[in-house]
Amino acid sequence: MSQVRVRFAPSPTGFFHIGSARTALFNWLYARHTGGVFILRIEDTDKERNSEQFLNVIYESLRWLGMNWDEGPGIGGAFGPYRQSERAAVYAEYLEKLRAAGRTYEKDGATWFKLIGDRHEVFDEHRKKTVTKVNVAPTVIEDQIRGRVERLEDEDFVIVRSDGNPVFHFVNVVDDIAMKITHVIRGEDHLSNTSKHVELFKAFGVPVPAFAHIPLILKQNGPGKMSKRDQGALIEEYQKRGFLPEALVNFLCLLGWNPKDDREKMAISDIVALFDLPGINQSNARFDEKKLAHMNMSYLLELPEEKFLERATAFFRAHPAGVPALADAGVFREVMRLAQPKIKGLEELPAYTAYFFTDDFLIDAKVQEKVMGKGDPKARLGELLGALPSMDFSNDSVIEEAIKSLAAGRGLGFGDYQAVTRLAISGTNAGPSITSMFRVLGRERVRVRLERLLAT
Repeated sequence: MSQVRVRFAPSPTGFFHIGSARTALFNWLYARHTGGVFILRIEDTDKERNSEQFLNVIYESLRWLGMNWDEGPGIGGAFGPYRQSERAAVYAEYLEKLRAAGRTYEKDGATWFKLIGDRHEVFDEHRKKTVTKVNVAPTVIEDQIRGRVERLEDEDFVIVRSDGNPVFHFVNVVDDIAMKITHVIRGEDHLSNTSKHVELFKAFGVPVPAFAHIPLILKQNGPGKMSKRDQGALIEEYQKRGFLPEALVNFLCLLGWNPKDDREKMAISDIVALFDLPGINQSNARFDEKKLAHMNMSYLLELPEEKFLERATAFFRAHPAGVPALADAGVFREVMRLAQPKIKGLEELPAYTAYFFTDDFLIDAKVQEKVMGKGDPKARLGELLGALPSMDFSNDSVIEEAIKSLAAGRGLGFGDYQAVTRLAISGTNAGPSITSMFRVLGRERVRVRLERLLAT
């Protein structure tokens, strides 16, 4: 068998959609699994809607997800150029081949592809006009995922518009031939185009590539295919929110593919080793943002401390409004160490850690009302303030023992101090243990915060 050559062929007409990312991923995985070639080809013939901004989003998103291409823009290759807007000479050459074979004709200013077969006129009730039908056998597509598919392509179709621009069907097939594509892996919504494409391949007298039409991604609530307007649909959104790309790739590969061993969290090397077209489901996959968030949290939890610190630092740099005011690297490291086991995503870091980096934090009014309404919280704050000067702040366990000892001396428990102390030093009712917070904040900053709440 010749070397596998697959392609991902996006149009730069909008932000990078999660369905497009999944299509790119399945092509990339198949190329890596088979030792093949992954080609990036840009379908940018729609001059009205194309944008260099959107093109750069495609490049950046693929790189962020780790999907390096072997041939394409910025890389080159033997079958370029890899932007359709630069391939007019190639399309003219192939159009001439069809003309020479008698497979085209001109009508209404456009160039039509001529099917082979007996022709007859019929009135089309749906379109309310007379059309020319061609007596042909159904086109057979041996799909690698869906099995045998038959579609009746019994009308000629336009391949070059009246304005001189070639249509999608024509350039798509020409590029696949010229770039020696062996497998076309794309969304199921393209299956309706495939009969036209097969007829064009046959007209050029070349082998038809293997087709594999992957299932659609359904929106998480309600019926229908996930669109660019749906929540969670854009890759750029996950980049901005600090999701780990390896978590998103892991999640995407499970939207329609099953490794057959009930595993979900998998290293990319394992996914590449196991991925194959027969493992792709025929049924559509439903997007589940909660499952993605859980996957991301699992990856965050397992990151080595240094790697988590790198990701956290990069996230804060990308979000200047959340940059910690304190520049102390040691404090930052300690705070991140406390945050890693608790957060679901890097996007939670600013809110979760803000009070470590500024003394000017808000106190949650609802939490304050609840905490201050139970027992005698101000008395507890006063007792804790009295014990602070002699308290050892060297590690969590000795801080905990000191508070427990203080509580026991008054016939109380650790919990009697916990809620009001947390409120005083963080302004809320959630976060790391208060002993860890004491240790990282230090005696003086804890004292100031306890006194502030006591004075209200």
